[in-house]
Amino acid sequence: MSETLPQTPGAGDRRAAPLAVTMGDACGIGPEIIAMAHRAGELRDCVVYGDAQLLRRVCARLGHRVPVAVLESIQEWREVPPGCLPVWPAVRLPEDLPLGQVDARAGAAAHECIRQAVADALNSRVAGLVTAPIHKEALAAAGVPFPGHTEMLQAYANGEGGSPVRMMLANDQLKTVLVSIHVSLRDAIEAVTVEGVLETLRIAHRSAALWGQPCPRIAVAGLNPHAGEGGLFGDEELRIIAPAIEAARLEGIDARGPFAPDTVFMRARHAPPEHPGEFDLVIAMYHDQGLIPVKYLGVEQGVNVTLGLPFVRTSPDHGTAFDLAGTGRASPASLVAALRMARSLVAGARRAAAPAR
Repeated sequence: MSETLPQTPGAGDRRAAPLAVTMGDACGIGPEIIAMAHRAGELRDCVVYGDAQLLRRVCARLGHRVPVAVLESIQEWREVPPGCLPVWPAVRLPEDLPLGQVDARAGAAAHECIRQAVADALNSRVAGLVTAPIHKEALAAAGVPFPGHTEMLQAYANGEGGSPVRMMLANDQLKTVLVSIHVSLRDAIEAVTVEGVLETLRIAHRSAALWGQPCPRIAVAGLNPHAGEGGLFGDEELRIIAPAIEAARLEGIDARGPFAPDTVFMRARHAPPEHPGEFDLVIAMYHDQGLIPVKYLGVEQGVNVTLGLPFVRTSPDHGTAFDLAGTGRASPASLVAALRMARSLVAGARRAAAPAR
């Protein structure tokens, strides 16, 4: 480590691998909510991938006076005393970076933090990833060929042409998994294919074991109003979605539908005792169809989870919030929820991998 830290008895007696927390876009609220989460004691088993000097400045601005330990190897995390903020110096940014604005340097740095964290996850140096928000325009300005986290993670973790991944947005009441993500609505409709819907069902079914539901009840939303009303408002349900559901059921997946998209999310919402959900998760045909219901229930509780990766990855369900950057008014609640879900999913993956006794 690049600075002398007091030695604390038992400081190394912790889990073998930490969670990697990527800093996100430095012009947004990512560094601030990381500092706030650390102040709340939520980064006790984490290493932040980012710019140590920038994080020091952010902590000081928030009145969070904490030693920042710059690691020379991820394994040094074990020696960092409780209360310190361990940082892997993945990038170095200039001090004149403008808060609340799109900047290619911030986009390039956010991308580099993710790239290094994925490499460490694939080599088991970290237990999983929790990613702070990135800005799509900043990525594009930096020449990064991915529109968002999900596409980037799939490319780096599974390789070009490798296993597909899916985006899930979840809170305590509702889980939705998307057939398509960051594409135009016109392209999203084209992405509704039998294989696309079936692959989404397979990934969702396999992944549910990580949160303790090895046989989840999966509802599938239709694409059209009233799920097509028997072909009156579109026939994708008859030609594509229903055959995919039937194929999934033949594989032992408890898939049902297609259901009218304007009611299926209410039916799946789990808020006992008054409203036990009929389903454990919902497959949505496109981005906004699935994300609006979860975000309406509360952005602070929502977590973005990438399903189908060889490691756990979660993220807050909000963006970079440029309008709040530097004000100290951003809430770390969704990041905290993402950290807690990541720990739960890592534990679930370990249980699933453990040999049967």
